[in-house]
Amino acid sequence: MHREPDYVTGLVLGAGGSKRLGRPKQLLPFGSGTLLGHVVATARACRFDQTIVAIGGSAEDVRAGVDLRGAEVVVNDAYGEGCSSSIAAALAAVDSRCDVLVLMLGDQPGVTEATVAALLADRGDAELAVCRYDDGRGHPIAFARSVFGDLASLHGDKGVWRLLDRGGEAVVEVRVGGPTPLDVDTPEDYEAVLAALAA
Repeated sequence: MHREPDYVTGLVLGAGGSKRLGRPKQLLPFGSGTLLGHVVATARACRFDQTIVAIGGSAEDVRAGVDLRGAEVVVNDAYGEGCSSSIAAALAAVDSRCDVLVLMLGDQPGVTEATVAALLADRGDAELAVCRYDDGRGHPIAFARSVFGDLASLHGDKGVWRLLDRGGEAVVEVRVGGPTPLDVDTPEDYEAVLAALAA
């Protein structure tokens, strides 16, 4: 029996307040654009059926300064409560046809289109699938519609990881070569992702 392909929504989390960095990390120069713009461009390249970007900190500046073409923008005013609040805000905008939600971090430019493709290809019918890099689990993460209720009720910055920990055997780990891509929380992190880009 031929199975219809999944309807996939990509969610890019770009709402952080950048407390440790001291300036909006979404707007940091990266490549030919901005840090968040680079991740949104990767999401565009993945050809998701729907792409959502959650913004919050410096929302007006981000809207003005980041290339958000092709994405629906959700503003999370409660971004100070951690990325779980952005996921909850974005779920309201997820298309009713969505089978799978792929979560990407707006400050993690090292995640590639190929990484996302591998995650989607190798998750099977898992409710939860996460990338397994050489040094541990990392984003992107895929969630089946059946766990959207659990996603909506998460709290704080580590809620997603607690959900994965609770998932136990039900969580599929998709092998991805190399170390977990860096995310940018500090000036040192930013220097490191720029160095990786130059290399």
